[in-house]
Amino acid sequence: MLQKVEHKLEHYTTTAEHYGDLALNFTTEYGLKLLGALAIFLIGKWIAKQFLKLMRRGMEQAQIDATLISFFNNVVYVALIIAIIVAAASNLGINTSSFIAIFGAAGLAIGLALKDTLANVGAAVLIIFFRPFKVNDSIEVSGVAGTVKTINLFSTTLTTPDNRSIIIPNGTLVVGNIINNTSNMHRRIDLIFDIDYQDDLKMAKEVISNVLSEHPKVLKEPAFVVAVGALAANSVQLYARPWGLSEEYWDIRFELLEAIKLKFDEHGITVPFPQMDLHVRKGEII
Repeated sequence: MLQKVEHKLEHYTTTAEHYGDLALNFTTEYGLKLLGALAIFLIGKWIAKQFLKLMRRGMEQAQIDATLISFFNNVVYVALIIAIIVAAASNLGINTSSFIAIFGAAGLAIGLALKDTLANVGAAVLIIFFRPFKVNDSIEVSGVAGTVKTINLFSTTLTTPDNRSIIIPNGTLVVGNIINNTSNMHRRIDLIFDIDYQDDLKMAKEVISNVLSEHPKVLKEPAFVVAVGALAANSVQLYARPWGLSEEYWDIRFELLEAIKLKFDEHGITVPFPQMDLHVRKGEII
């Protein structure tokens, strides 16, 4: 009887030791995994913050709109945090494929629901990275012209010369042609002057050349050009092609037109206009 009791006690002791070792091993293994997952999360979060700082600094140096900088920082941060959480969960032995599938399905549903809105956001991304224009640029797009006032996630606002605001969705803006009038430092000013066939052609060219040479805002390089552009039905067309700073384009254009017209008047050079001779014969009904 005593031997049976001792045998049972020995069996129970061995079993307890066995389960104790299993529990210890499980605790140790799981504890290491938990510490590893925590380390992945903390280190990953630190790396994500450093990356976001570098990205923000680069975007600020590129003079990107502050609203867009904040938006992309938030988007990238959320994406990185999700990736870090998935990596940490995977280290714990959790099957993350179901989480990825859930995130994918949720992203698809949101994308379908906000298709047009996300198209505008995507267009904003293109504007940021390809930089076809920036704030304060003068552009022509979608049949309108103006100065870029703001660029946000969904639209771009232009201010017209008569001080109206035009809001254009980014998705509409990037699918058409964009003419940036101020992206280059210098811009050519195309002028056409009509003179009468009876006027002195060489004198007219000399008058235009003198005005261009004396104007302080007309650049010496590239040199301007004055040439006969066409022999029209009612006039000889003279083409003048001076260069100036892009931001002074309209000032130079207006000043040159006025100055050349006044010089034409001084030298008796006329600006013809279409005329029609009407002959009436007696006895005919008009």
